Amino acid sequence: MKNFKYILGLLIILGSFLQSCQDDDHDFGEVVAPSNLSLEATIVNADADNPYGDGSGQVQFVASAENAINYKFAFGDNTSTNVSDGNVMHSFTSTGVNEYVVTVIATGTGGTASSMTTTVTVFSEFDDPETKSLLTGDDTKTWYVAAALPAHLGVGPVETVTPDYYAAAPFEKTGNPCFYDDMITFSLDANNNIVFDHNNNDATFFNVDFLSVGGGGGSEDQCLPFDTSGNKFVNLASAQSGLGEGVSTGTQMMISDGGFMSYYIGTSTYEILEITDDYLHVRGIPGSNPALAWYIKFTTDPEGGAGGGNQSAEGSELETEFENLVWEEEFEGASLDADSWNIETGNGDNGWGNNESQYYTADNAVVSDGTLKINAIAENTNGFDYSSARITTMDKQEFEYGRVEVRAKLPSAAGTWPAIWMLGSNFAEVGWPNSGEIDIMEHVGNDLGEVLGTLHMPGNSGGEGISKGTEVENVESEFHIYTLEWTADHILFAVDNVVFHEYENNTSTPFNQPFFLILNVAMGGNLGGAIDPDFTQDTMEVDYVKVFQ
Repeated sequence: MKNFKYILGLLIILGSFLQSCQDDDHDFGEVVAPSNLSLEATIVNADADNPYGDGSGQVQFVASAENAINYKFAFGDNTSTNVSDGNVMHSFTSTGVNEYVVTVIATGTGGTASSMTTTVTVFSEFDDPETKSLLTGDDTKTWYVAAALPAHLGVGPVETVTPDYYAAAPFEKTGNPCFYDDMITFSLDANNNIVFDHNNNDATFFNVDFLSVGGGGGSEDQCLPFDTSGNKFVNLASAQSGLGEGVSTGTQMMISDGGFMSYYIGTSTYEILEITDDYLHVRGIPGSNPALAWYIKFTTDPEGGAGGGNQSAEGSELETEFENLVWEEEFEGASLDADSWNIETGNGDNGWGNNESQYYTADNAVVSDGTLKINAIAENTNGFDYSSARITTMDKQEFEYGRVEVRAKLPSAAGTWPAIWMLGSNFAEVGWPNSGEIDIMEHVGNDLGEVLGTLHMPGNSGGEGISKGTEVENVESEFHIYTLEWTADHILFAVDNVVFHEYENNTSTPFNQPFFLILNVAMGGNLGGAIDPDFTQDTMEVDYVKVFQ
């Protein structure tokens, strides 16, 4: 896909001259022009054997001036950027040896400015024709915010490569409709350059840190009038994040003249994490905080549909990647298969539990008539008011990635808390939540019909789990299929083959190791809530468990 020879470089021919241009605007108070402007350019990884650098096409520019409050760099390749500290890294991308005139404009109070120009000669062989083709359709292609997708807008710490802090639910931003009516068109001109046109229908969704750019103020993101008209250019370059194959395409786009991808975060550079014919996922570092990364998903569907790739919108049919049945349990015998299942007994004194009111016993897991019944019963057991059962496949049946299906009927009484879930196989060594937890299905009788799919890990444990729910009719009277589809790239939760929750997995999570299964019915506790005082008995009935890889 890409051709990085890294036998390239840059030759800087400094022929700098200083010119001052001052336009006084006394409405701003005291007018102080920047002075003593300087500009340095440093070739990345240049040495005697490689005077042109390491082939990345990168040059580090550092500008400084007394009384400057902003620096605008025009790189001579149809791109420009604004920075407040005068420090910027730029990648030149045209293949071969090319000469660029780079200008920096230092701005002071009242709009006064001084400028300096340097000539830079660059040799680069970066090329990504596949991304260019997918982005433009080899002619012209229009993209829309993928409003129907989970996490179509999200933010997280820059080092985690996932929107851990916040991920928008489908159509969550309808209160800010300007975000969803943007049209971004990439096309090719006669010279095969990528042209960028952003139709924002006269309003842009601004991040709270940049409201002043749109003439607004306040403490929340908002839509503000903003002019995005006029064609801009896009250069593709080697991404500098080092995210690696499988997480990123390794290509970033740089939009000229302050262009941006729908949500204004103060950057014109976006790393392309994934791109297909109809799906685009980008990551940008906001100008206000280099410790953060914002994620935005796009689609060619004007309605903000699910797009392509491995993405699945809420309500879409699950298209499985796994067809090979590697293990199944259909409960055809008279008791649990000891080669696959462990029966755990006790309560919170075993190191697990959430202030629950049941005591787990072996007697409450019954196999009969082709199904497993986990019975929760109102009876005093070892000092607890209720008995129930909890079984696991720990150290016996453990799986890394695949599709897990469990067909079950659920208890409905107030206070019941049935769960079909998984823990990382290293649970005994590292504990929870370091092991990771995948809750394929949780349900509480106090919220009948609401089924949850949840992930727990460090930073997202307990009540901060990454969770979504869906309404399921007749959970107590009919069997439904509860499904987990799990890869290194994503985790999907579905009921009766309809996806209701998606999470983008990555190498920083604990969800890249073998996990074991757990089936149980708890009573009360942190999630189960108040127990019906007239409760006598209720049951989770499981028809089968199947794992495909």
